[in-house]
Amino acid sequence: MVALSYVIAGSEATGGAGLQADLRTFQQLDTYGVGTVTCIVSFDPKANWSHRFVPVEPQVVADQIEAATSAYDLDVVKIGMLGTPATIDVVAEALARQTWRHIVVDPVLICKGQEPGAALDTDTALRRQILPRATVTTPNLFEARTLAGMADIASIDDLIEAARRIADLGPDYVVVKGGVDFPGDDAIDVVFDGRDAEILRAPKVGQARVAGAGCTLAAAITAALAKGSDVLDAVRLAKEFTTAGIVERIGGNAPFDTVWQGASQTGR
Repeated sequence: MVALSYVIAGSEATGGAGLQADLRTFQQLDTYGVGTVTCIVSFDPKANWSHRFVPVEPQVVADQIEAATSAYDLDVVKIGMLGTPATIDVVAEALARQTWRHIVVDPVLICKGQEPGAALDTDTALRRQILPRATVTTPNLFEARTLAGMADIASIDDLIEAARRIADLGPDYVVVKGGVDFPGDDAIDVVFDGRDAEILRAPKVGQARVAGAGCTLAAAITAALAKGSDVLDAVRLAKEFTTAGIVERIGGNAPFDTVWQGASQTGR
């Protein structure tokens, strides 16, 4: 029987991140992907590829969730970009209506390139309504600093401390992603289970950010959990899968490359 992976997230017009990257990841890892769109993110090529964000009407989000969860027995879900407190309300209400085996939260506070102030309206709602339900949450450095209330994260000890603080918000596991902005030659992630921290390392692949890396990691965790992996194994697989996709990144006319989810056979 094919495992089902569900995602509630934004659509990204170039296909490099968001729901599009999630569904490709689900497919590559041999799960059937179902998706609910929360917002539409595009770019303005005439204005230095700045982000454009359009939220989907909350009732339309609710309708999509109702259809998806009625059509299939979904019990593993990834939560991506929600974008507005009203959308967070709808998603939190939907999550509360049924039992979930796993909830993976990629706490997207802003799109890459936007001002940090754009995150403020969603921060409190995410903390109170979504994070406490999470099996796993996967903040990047900006999101970790914001959620943990830390001015800077510049060492492995800082990564661990941020993970501890975020775990206090309710998730069972916290994966803090160092990414290319973290000092050193390795891309370092910390996995904290509420008691112990595991350090995952992989050599950095260049110094530029690659669109869709965070989405892909969280989606790969979701797919592995849907297939029955435990959390630590799912995170390890996801890091390997995402690293392979960064190595084989896809370029185009935009000023950023994107992860290629078809680069790896991991998990097959």
